[in-house]
Amino acid sequence: MTRLLIADDEPAPLAQLAEALAATWPEARLVAQARHGADAWDQWLAHEPEVCFLDIRMPGLTGIDVAQRIAGRSEVVFVTAYGDHALQAFEAGAVDYLVKPLDAARLAQTVARLRQRLQRPAAPAGQALQQLLAQLAHQQPRPAWPDTLQAGVGKEVRLIRVEDVVYFEADSRYTRVVYLEDGRQRDALLRTPLKDLLAQLDPARFQQVHRATVVASARIASALRDDEGGMQLRLRGVPDVLAVSRPFQGLFKPQ
Repeated sequence: MTRLLIADDEPAPLAQLAEALAATWPEARLVAQARHGADAWDQWLAHEPEVCFLDIRMPGLTGIDVAQRIAGRSEVVFVTAYGDHALQAFEAGAVDYLVKPLDAARLAQTVARLRQRLQRPAAPAGQALQQLLAQLAHQQPRPAWPDTLQAGVGKEVRLIRVEDVVYFEADSRYTRVVYLEDGRQRDALLRTPLKDLLAQLDPARFQQVHRATVVASARIASALRDDEGGMQLRLRGVPDVLAVSRPFQGLFKPQ
């Protein structure tokens, strides 16, 4: 059974898409609905659905950001408003997209194409698609990456320089940040959940290696595979060893 994820920051279009898919693709199973990009990515890690319908313009991580993270591991259909500047790029790049409000005939065509593609072995995202996503991501407005983070240590609010961070780890509704200060390992709690914090971190400096872990790229010393198919990271500056979950193991390959 094909598993579906849908994401839209507006409840009415989200409900309309869920209802339309139930009618058009009854044998598929809707496993996750998300109201923003960070939740869509987190739900993808939890369920690894075969097909994702992603609204382009969502707060935090956009649909384009989420598609880049999925990196060809699921089929992606973009959902956008009529007149969006991205439509021309989608048409030129032969990317599946739907325009809001949804048209039943167009959705049926999209589902038919998806059924055909899902019968073939999965293929990594082609270079043309990756370039298109990078181009569209560059066009999306986003705030500057922060230089400091405000974390709680007991009754104290501590300002932590982003450059000192070694890794972030999900801790219930909070995020534990491990960092170096004067050469010593320290940790503190951020009130922002990790899935929401992702949208505030520069992807050139941080990479996710587990649903619950984001690490500073410069702090990674090595990645070691074990006999059971798992992978662990050894870090510079701290003795901690971090597990790499299966969706992220492909990030670490010899060049």
